[in-house]
Amino acid sequence: QVQLVESGGGLVQPGGSLRLSCAASGFTFSNYGMSWYRQTPGKERELVAGITSVIAGSSTNYADSVKDRFTISRDNAKNTVYLQMNSLKPEDTAVYYCRAVRRSTVFWGQGTQVTVSS
Repeated sequence: QVQLVESGGGLVQPGGSLRLSCAASGFTFSNYGMSWYRQTPGKERELVAGITSVIAGSSTNYADSVKDRFTISRDNAKNTVYLQMNSLKPEDTAVYYCRAVRRSTVFWGQGTQVTVSS
């Protein structure tokens, strides 16, 4: 059974940091590209950051809005992908989703809420 379980969300003040985790199970994690998306009410889900599979070199990419503030990484021994979020802004408030993709196969997590507010 495939599972992607996000954790680490919460309430943080502007300028603060959070680290999101996504624990994967039920598939060969290292073969999948992993990414983080976010969504706010009334808006489409948007890509925040991605990291390719191990065989593809674990290359990373970021949305312009989070470059130099967020870092995506993967620990293939723990089947986990992380999103380190620094210098958080109120506009980063959203539900953050983890996604796994390989060719036409896509898995999503259930999401974790991040709220940036004073």
